[in-house]
Amino acid sequence: MPSLAQATDPDGLVRFIDDVHGDGSLDQDLPTGLDERTAVELYRRMVLLRVYDERSLVYHRHGRIGTYAVYWGHEAMQAGAVSALADEDWVVPSYRESAVGLLRGMDPATVLAWWRGHPAGWWDPREQRVASISVPVASQVTHAVGCAWGERLQGHNNAALVFFGDGATSEGDFHEGTNFAAVLNLPVVLLCNNNQWAISTPLSKQTKAKHLVDKAVGYGIHGVRVDGNDVLAVHTAVRDAVARGKAGQGPTLVEAVSYRAGLHGTADDPTRYRDESAAEQARANDCVLRYERYLVRHGLLEAAQIERFRQEALDVMVAGIAAAEALPAAGAADVFDNVYAEQPASFARDAETLRRSTEKAR
Repeated sequence: MPSLAQATDPDGLVRFIDDVHGDGSLDQDLPTGLDERTAVELYRRMVLLRVYDERSLVYHRHGRIGTYAVYWGHEAMQAGAVSALADEDWVVPSYRESAVGLLRGMDPATVLAWWRGHPAGWWDPREQRVASISVPVASQVTHAVGCAWGERLQGHNNAALVFFGDGATSEGDFHEGTNFAAVLNLPVVLLCNNNQWAISTPLSKQTKAKHLVDKAVGYGIHGVRVDGNDVLAVHTAVRDAVARGKAGQGPTLVEAVSYRAGLHGTADDPTRYRDESAAEQARANDCVLRYERYLVRHGLLEAAQIERFRQEALDVMVAGIAAAEALPAAGAADVFDNVYAEQPASFARDAETLRRSTEKAR
């Protein structure tokens, strides 16, 4: 079984799976500690995420949800990382990982409700240990550090995994959160989805660092750079980072290198600021297809399973969309709920004023 060091390619990327154009000659064996059943389950989870993303984009084009952050091609990072955690560990997503709660049993209707702006889309983070989505870039880094620190203060040794993009490394919250995690020696996994673009800003205009993982040195923490299209590489890096953190060795910065094959979001037109040839190459090296072929080559996956997993995911999405659209319409006064633990007296007056004005407008 290969170690991370053995699985590192000449570019310095940890990689286990040959790319989709290869003949499998560069494949590594399954990482130590990952059995065949879990390896297939990783694929099923990636398919679930892929179908959710594809159907959500169609859902948006029908005008049934608002602006949507597309994550097509990032499923290896999401499924690989979350599957490396214990149930008690925290997952802190950015808006691009809006669906990772599905990997912990969250109903798709809940996530769809979030994109529809419905109050039912604000889940209780304690139920699945999945934090609410914070849209401001890099803000979730400080939240993840707070989760890990809070666990320690309560006498627990649970880790926190936070997702963020390459653009977040230019934000103050990234610095403050990473520095806090380092100084407090917290079990935080900082997973940077380096897809080369922060909306229209390329990585070359974000930093002069050769690699984003180099920033780990400045905080005195461990860093590892992996192929973000390789689910086994991501899974192994995060699993090792969690173990390291829980053993008292502090946080880890994981740079998962990929390329944003599609839109930043449904309001984006990438053809206005980049040459799409690189995106075409990224689509051709799709992480789901790449892993699928790896499993088939190694005799771990059959055509019937491939079809079954996709159909199951489609069925889940059909039911989720129906459930989300069956939710009762939100009331205007809902904007006052869950803002404060103890609501100010003014809220009752404001809610009544809003109710009367909306009724008058009908």
